Amino acid sequence: MIFYFTATGNCLYAARQLDKNTMSIPQVMSSNMTRFSDDSIGVVYPVFGHRPPEMVREFLERVELDTPYLYIIPTYGARHANAVEIVSDICKKAGKRPAYIHTLLMVDNYLPAFDMDAQRMLDKRVDAQIGEIKADIAARRKYIEPVTDDDRAAHANFLKYEAVLPGRSLSGLVYASDRCIGCGICARVCPGGCIRIVEGKAHFDYANCQGCLACAHACTQKAIELKIPEVNPSARYRNEHVTLQDIIYANNRTR
Repeated sequence: MIFYFTATGNCLYAARQLDKNTMSIPQVMSSNMTRFSDDSIGVVYPVFGHRPPEMVREFLERVELDTPYLYIIPTYGARHANAVEIVSDICKKAGKRPAYIHTLLMVDNYLPAFDMDAQRMLDKRVDAQIGEIKADIAARRKYIEPVTDDDRAAHANFLKYEAVLPGRSLSGLVYASDRCIGCGICARVCPGGCIRIVEGKAHFDYANCQGCLACAHACTQKAIELKIPEVNPSARYRNEHVTLQDIIYANNRTR
């Protein structure tokens, strides 16, 4: 069994490769399910500012995972910094003891910092990395990826950047421009249920915004824009192995 949080399909793809029994974290968090049991349980999620999305943090704190082998795979696109240490601390406070934590380098979909066209061109050896991780899991390897002082310094520098963002947060950076046609795709891919279509236009309630940018990447009109500059406003991303319907299904909180 593996739990995942996905915005553009990277973590969904990784989860599918690691275990046939995949569980959507947004669906779990909108249900009354609080306990799961299996021979091994995994959690795969994208790091946002080197941290889990807030929903993933809440999942780790709330849900009981009864397993002799808990493994966690934080995915990242440029630098993971001390992501392993951060999630380790969250687990420790929640009474969980991961046997294995290993980062996974994938496409970075953070629009203010990366050009999606350029990211697609990079060979990040995703399948090779997943193969190595899968072999470790099959062997029940115990391993916590080391964290260095440089990793911690990278996170400290990021926090300075985050402090000057609108709202001092990665969440709430998006809005619907005049190009919005009210199709509702953004609302259907939003894992936090933050978007409603009102009078033919997307309206945002940022209270549960995860800062994942799923809405911006999925919009067919590129009508979901950011409040800060983008590297390439014309480029968007979805994992080539994942469909839009896959993401809609994953983030449907009413199932």
